[in-house]
Amino acid sequence: MSTTPYAADAAAGPAPDRAPDTGGVDTGRLRTALDATAHRIVYDQYGSGADDPIGRELRLISEVDRAHLVMLTERGIVDAARAGALLDTIDALRAADFGPVRDRPMPRGLYLAYEGWLVDRLGQRTGGVLHTGRSRNDLNATTVRLRARAPYARLLDEVLELAGVLLDRAERYRDVVMPAYTHGQPAVPISYGHYLCGVAGAVLRSAAGLLDAGREIDVNPLGAGAVGGTSVPVDPARTAELLGFTAATPNSVDAVASRDFALRMLSASAALGVLMARVARDLTWWTTEEFGLLRMADDLVGSSSMMPQKRNPFLLEHIQGRSSAALAGFTGAATAMSTAGYTNAIAVGTEAVRHLWPGLAGTEEAATLLRLVVAGAEPDRDRMRARARDGFTSATYLAERLVVDGIPFRTAHHLVGETVLAALDGGLPLSEASRAQPDVAGAAAGYPADWLDPETVAAACAHGGGPGGTAPDAALIRARSELAFLETEFAARRARWAGAADRLTDEVAKVVADR
Repeated sequence: MSTTPYAADAAAGPAPDRAPDTGGVDTGRLRTALDATAHRIVYDQYGSGADDPIGRELRLISEVDRAHLVMLTERGIVDAARAGALLDTIDALRAADFGPVRDRPMPRGLYLAYEGWLVDRLGQRTGGVLHTGRSRNDLNATTVRLRARAPYARLLDEVLELAGVLLDRAERYRDVVMPAYTHGQPAVPISYGHYLCGVAGAVLRSAAGLLDAGREIDVNPLGAGAVGGTSVPVDPARTAELLGFTAATPNSVDAVASRDFALRMLSASAALGVLMARVARDLTWWTTEEFGLLRMADDLVGSSSMMPQKRNPFLLEHIQGRSSAALAGFTGAATAMSTAGYTNAIAVGTEAVRHLWPGLAGTEEAATLLRLVVAGAEPDRDRMRARARDGFTSATYLAERLVVDGIPFRTAHHLVGETVLAALDGGLPLSEASRAQPDVAGAAAGYPADWLDPETVAAACAHGGGPGGTAPDAALIRARSELAFLETEFAARRARWAGAADRLTDEVAKVVADR
């Protein structure tokens, strides 16, 4: 006799209707799947992965080789026949995704295996000229800068897009009054849009910091050799142009010893990460049932495997976690670098730099998630207004009205504190309690009934960058101008990189054709 728990049901007849298996999309309360971009980020540990470190490094090395050979040919250091044969073979190897090199033993590293294959294929007289006037030291210093471009660009793209979404939502919700909180308590009335505009300002500063940090990857170290330059009359300015750099490093020691750009990128990313973690903390509180100020769409929350009523804003926890990646990376990189002298060093070029990639990636993912959350979070206007009203956020404004009437601020502060206590004891709104207090009633007498409403008070706070008057418009205009400036500068940088790649291909073709 079967002992399975379904045996009795099977004997009794057809099973009752059951919810269809939708792979967890429809949980009963949540009817949509998680946003696809968020899903990729938070569940990426289950993906197969597409990283190809050998192919990536060989492509970077071969790109430097192409520029180096074009320059050597132009300088008359290597004849066009040998340079053309090398360039033609390198391009064919790139087209084959370096398959012949991948299968070779690499007892002394990837570069020497790659160069060895070229020598075996073309002979020592041709293949052996590739490394003329350079070392693995300046080569590695160059390829790591090239490698940094893509993850750095992805991060900056996301940060600038986050700033744009923040500003769009700041404008949309500029009239949604809510409490500003200090020490976790309602403080003064602002608007949700005013809060988002403030966050956008900090994000824009981080974007500017990242742009500054990225200037260091635009300097070409190629030509520095092992550490003391070379007697071969190479032209670092030309290889800089061919590879999309803006200049060549003027000092050979600095060229191979420094990876400061990794520290600066991680530092700028860490500052952004701290900001995003703080914002995520605010949004976490505001989405709780107890606060109820914001509501997330179904595709931005998770359910519970056990508790069917739950709507968990778990993306905010991922933001907080991934925001720390750059800080951890900076600590690791700085620690590794501090063990090395100021020359070429594995502790710097390999061990320190390896912390850069997860630091940039984690920050990018946190920015993406925060952008999705900000774009998809809907404020509860009534709840926000009620919390601003019930939290007596107009009390400071009332005290300032007493000051205008000639009462010293500290005295006014005390009187309004007593008025708030009376309002709490009597279950009254602050406006009614103020009219009942003899020492305060005079200030209240000349105002309409709604004079202490949160909207009225927020609109009156037009100075010091407050939410009233023309200040919000001015802040938005300035922030949008800053965003446009940063976007333009970054677009120019990317265009330079892309344009250089195209020009290098043209120059390679010329050398190959002339051989």
